[in-house]
Amino acid sequence: MEPTQTFQKRALMDWVLHQSGSSDPVLQNIQVTSFPTTVHVELLKLGKIPDPFIGLHEWDVQWVGESDWKFQTVFSVTQDDLVASHTDLVFEGLDTFASVTLNGEEILKSVLFSALVYDHAKLVERSSNQFVEYRVPVKDGLKIGDNELIICFESAFLKGREIEKQHGKLNLWNGDSSRLHVRKAQYNYGWDWGESFSLSASLPSQTDCLRAGPVLMTVGPWKPVTLQSYDNRIVDLDIRSEVSELLGAKIAIDVTFAEKKRGFATLTLKGPDGAPIASSTAVPAESGHANVSFDFKPGELKLWYPVGYGEQPLYAVTVQLTDEHGKPVDTKTERTAFRRARIVQEKLVDQEGLTFLFEINNVRIFCGGSNWIPADSFLTTVTPRRYEDWLKLLVEGNQNMIRVWGGGIYEHDAFYDTCDELGILVWQDFMFGCGQYPAYESFVQSVREEAIQNVKRLRHHPSIVIFAGNNEDYQVAESLSLELDYSDETSDFRKTNFPARYIYERVLPEVVEAHSNIFYHRASPYSGHGKPTTDRTLGDIHQWNVWHGSQEPWHNWDILAGRFVSEFGMEGYPNIRTVDYWLGGDKTERYPQSRICNNHNKADGFERRLELYLMENFKHAFDMESYVYYTQVMQAETLASAYRLWRRNWRGPGREYTAGALVWQINDCWPVTSWAIVDYFLRPKPAYFTIARELKPWTVGMTRKEKQTFDDDKTVAFFKIETVLEIWGTNNTLEEKKAKLELTAFDLHSDWTESWAKDIVLAPNSSTELYQGDAPGLPVRTKKSEVPRSIILSARLLGDSGEVLGRYSNWPEPFKFIKFPPVAELGLKAIVSQDRETVTLETLKPIKGIVLDVDGEDVKWSDQAIDLVPGDPQAVRAVGLNGREIKIRFLGDGTA
Repeated sequence: MEPTQTFQKRALMDWVLHQSGSSDPVLQNIQVTSFPTTVHVELLKLGKIPDPFIGLHEWDVQWVGESDWKFQTVFSVTQDDLVASHTDLVFEGLDTFASVTLNGEEILKSVLFSALVYDHAKLVERSSNQFVEYRVPVKDGLKIGDNELIICFESAFLKGREIEKQHGKLNLWNGDSSRLHVRKAQYNYGWDWGESFSLSASLPSQTDCLRAGPVLMTVGPWKPVTLQSYDNRIVDLDIRSEVSELLGAKIAIDVTFAEKKRGFATLTLKGPDGAPIASSTAVPAESGHANVSFDFKPGELKLWYPVGYGEQPLYAVTVQLTDEHGKPVDTKTERTAFRRARIVQEKLVDQEGLTFLFEINNVRIFCGGSNWIPADSFLTTVTPRRYEDWLKLLVEGNQNMIRVWGGGIYEHDAFYDTCDELGILVWQDFMFGCGQYPAYESFVQSVREEAIQNVKRLRHHPSIVIFAGNNEDYQVAESLSLELDYSDETSDFRKTNFPARYIYERVLPEVVEAHSNIFYHRASPYSGHGKPTTDRTLGDIHQWNVWHGSQEPWHNWDILAGRFVSEFGMEGYPNIRTVDYWLGGDKTERYPQSRICNNHNKADGFERRLELYLMENFKHAFDMESYVYYTQVMQAETLASAYRLWRRNWRGPGREYTAGALVWQINDCWPVTSWAIVDYFLRPKPAYFTIARELKPWTVGMTRKEKQTFDDDKTVAFFKIETVLEIWGTNNTLEEKKAKLELTAFDLHSDWTESWAKDIVLAPNSSTELYQGDAPGLPVRTKKSEVPRSIILSARLLGDSGEVLGRYSNWPEPFKFIKFPPVAELGLKAIVSQDRETVTLETLKPIKGIVLDVDGEDVKWSDQAIDLVPGDPQAVRAVGLNGREIKIRFLGDGTA
């Protein structure tokens, strides 16, 4: 008997790029500098196209996405390479329509979905889905010596238009309508990065939809291409854990092999320290399967918790396949962890509807986090380190959940690995966004394979706690009055004008249930129970009536709350250094309304909306630095207010009226003005810091509201206006917290102050109401012409040793009415520590919205958008200050 061959894998790295059909020698025989890669990346590195992130050059490179391209390599094969019974070429990701030839023979075809006669066994013959891996047997096509492999990519944009002609146009928000027929990262077609529109408004015009970007249609082998040889191999490793309510665990491991050959499998579970804690040896493998299960009593396994609630111990399951003689054939290891994850939907006390909350290991979690879009327009440039830097920022900002949005990609393994390590909960969308997607048979079958592959790839990550079928597609259907009977739970839906419902309610839940234990949610947002997506008492909502929709004041977040707010946001300019980057040195364009700055904001109507919120709330200037500052402070105030008010709604068992808030969005894919709280270059905006303050373990919040009471029911001239102050605290730890609540009132225009303090107890894992009554310094008024005093209310929670657990300063709003004292009277000091990396801020008068900066390279600040009051100095870490002079901006600093 011939000895069994061990599984071998070789990456193919040496490639040459050509523009197909071009006679331009500049675009032929281009040596690829890295692999995997895409065309834009290579042309940029070699200086053959301008940087589309600078100026208006985005529009100078559109031809790249409308061209066909060819990647070519030659690799050597020896006799030893052909000894194994199988040799496959594996294409982990092709973007998007690709035909592949090996030594002149076509082995993988690019076909239209509509022309595809689907045969699961021959799926590898059809390359038309960016999210699918293709495996092609090639042993018979290889030869000893050099072998030529060519991948020809057709323009996904033109191919999509071709498919669209056969099936007709469908409706959407953002991008070209042909994207709905193409299984490719939808954001490549352009987006506004806010993607919601008011359901009461008409659907955006096609012109509006096309005004989204950046439009950068990538093309190329965006994941590795490998040559794999084997006699047998591990095809699938399925690890399912069930953690009981008592926190005991049962772990079932099922392994699938490529061949039904005599042999044995050893399945081993290793603990966080790498030591084996359970093992099953000599499991027969000739059936093509092997499975074992392990049972653990409560306490025998260390459970995985979200950040802030416990540790993140990671285990490893290793499968070794041997032949009948004990020789190793293949080995596969999957890292995983164990937790009891539930989405709880149960009745509430005092309010209609049901909760929509995440419970991990019997602990109910308030999910404060962010939405995530792809980290770059050019995905192959995103390294594991860059993913780690982004996700560390999330955790450093006290966030515990991230939502992978449905218009991008199923992220790189490194993304989810890092979430596992850091304790970040992941809400994972399937890749459908803002559209009326089709459901003809070939499209559905491609989607089914896409879902199977990605659910299998992702299911072992403890961080992933929910799969959602799409982003806002039900909202599109509602806005268009499509056939959408939410009470219909039995139909096929493919013959309706909302056929994708078949995908979201039949295909995807079947795949998720068959291949994982992860909760499936039909969409984001989705209410269920026969209600539309705008229902605020069920499921999750996208709350865009601040900015989009009815353009409510941000002060109305409390009445705009939902059970789980999975999107909301406010725009703000990025760091001034990022602005200067996209201007490319053109000083004539360095003003907010310039053509280049306009091109670097893709939201429809953004100038009007920015100015609406600025005008309503601030006196502001229009020079570049001032505009950056005011939009950033506005964004910071808006988002902090949302988290503050919605955490108040987390009121304990049976009163979890709002169980999560995920800001749109944490990141950008290019340098741009957007809703992101950290810009493309990982430079946090002030909003990042104000959100971090509102998600600390202990916080304090306040509202001041005017209550007008008329003397009787006949008069409108005689009344009284009282100012009612409400104060609450939050505690996300699992133990009650004793603290002191200290309230100090300051008059901005005199030396008057008033203060009081009281001992309080913050209930565990909930908010606690602390005070309701008169606001100090704000007496009853009887005339509208009687302008209230400019009273600043500063609340602090103090620990046993006097340490500040949380602070918040409540200012009269709108800020534009405040007459700020002259800067010279403020007594503001910025004291730099001896190690030159800490700045302590002190003041004699209250100051609003302090933002620190320096000339030159940016400093890594620990806080921004700071409200400062007398007697409460605040220390800010300033890594990289290096003795430079600190520039300080704040409201009323004389620049507006």
